[in-house]
Amino acid sequence: MSHDDSTVSRRGLMKRAGAASAVGLAGLAGCTEGGDGGGGGGGDGGDGTDYPSLGNFPIDGDTATFGFNVPTSGPYSSEGEDELRAYELAVEHLNNGGGWVDEWDDLSGDGVLGYEIDYVEGDTNTDASTAEQSASRMIDRDGVIMFAGGSSSAVAIAQQGLAQREKVMFTCCLTHSNDTTGGDCVRYSFREMFNAYMTGQALTPVVTEEYGDDLDFYQLYADYSWGQTVQESMKMFFEDAGWNQVESVATPLDTSDFSSYLSEAQSSGADVLFLDHYGLDGANSLTDAIDAGIDEDMEIVMPLYNRPMAEAASGAIDGIYGTIAWDSQIDNEPSNSFTEFFGEAYDGRLPSGPAQLAYSGTLQYAAAVERAGTFYPPEVIRQLEGYEYSNIGMGEETMRACDHQAQRAIPVVRGLPESEQGDGSFFEIVDITSRDDVGYGCDEGPAAECELGDYGDE
Repeated sequence: MSHDDSTVSRRGLMKRAGAASAVGLAGLAGCTEGGDGGGGGGGDGGDGTDYPSLGNFPIDGDTATFGFNVPTSGPYSSEGEDELRAYELAVEHLNNGGGWVDEWDDLSGDGVLGYEIDYVEGDTNTDASTAEQSASRMIDRDGVIMFAGGSSSAVAIAQQGLAQREKVMFTCCLTHSNDTTGGDCVRYSFREMFNAYMTGQALTPVVTEEYGDDLDFYQLYADYSWGQTVQESMKMFFEDAGWNQVESVATPLDTSDFSSYLSEAQSSGADVLFLDHYGLDGANSLTDAIDAGIDEDMEIVMPLYNRPMAEAASGAIDGIYGTIAWDSQIDNEPSNSFTEFFGEAYDGRLPSGPAQLAYSGTLQYAAAVERAGTFYPPEVIRQLEGYEYSNIGMGEETMRACDHQAQRAIPVVRGLPESEQGDGSFFEIVDITSRDDVGYGCDEGPAAECELGDYGDE
């Protein structure tokens, strides 16, 4: 199955043909009562309950369309390409069985509620405005019942705001800003990925034990929601541990040459340099720092990174501490099986953390639909709120009802020297911080700023 942003799904063709007449606006998409889906979707939720039209519910026909909006261009394109591989694999397994679908009691491998799953793709270009326009097309033109993606918190926040307005569910993939489930949280979005606040909680004890107490540090950070909240979180947690921030400097997203910023950091007299960059920006800033010999004068910390980013930075990651979403070296049954069937599908390729987030998020949504017995968004949301699970390779987790933030363990890693890299191995896991040691109450931290908004059925 090959899709791109110009593809119109079967649902879109039906709408254009007039099956859902006068549906030109996102808020009116799918306004016909009932449907002929085999799972009893439509206005009948599948359990004999009639639900009103909302967002793109009810579904016309016997196909439910998902939207996958990822960066296949821009500084986070490597992450986006791996997300897309995982999204496509999730659809294959939902329709035909395989992978975790065979292991989850809530999923049948014969579609979702009897509906075949189709999908459309979009390129966010790692840009919030582009992402929102692409997602709007998916809602208006293609009639997606849900959409997912993001490899930038600004992109994810823009999309989840659209999801709330249009009452079409959004599943976050890669977004690490505190704001995603903090001040910008919405009822119609859920996040499995931990945030910058939690990274601070997990990273601080490991790094301070390695490098010592009472050190001065300097931060370079990406100048948008994600980098800003990483900078704030590193400052808070490391200063609480006795360190002192000398300076923090914003850098534009998609910077190719960090030499002038690094020169100022090097002359600051700080003991430690935090590079709060990600994707290609992270690979470039770290490589530039090592090439400039900054590691001879300062320790370097990169709070968040992943396999594609580490591969691009190569030997520059040697000894660099950070956190990751997930990695194939985590040894448990779900992780091992994901690594195996992803590799079988993609010629031995090892999956990245972003791929694991994409695959698991899609299946979690589908399983919630099955438990709800309907695609009606408020009922699916209620199935996910407070849901407890341990089936995606990170141990026991809870999707909190108060802010839609997963409470989960966090891997802390250190980059390997180039001589030890190979077969997809770029870092060693030095700690998997228990979920009991990270997080915060619903009236604390980022959650204190969260007001989810309405379900749409009040």
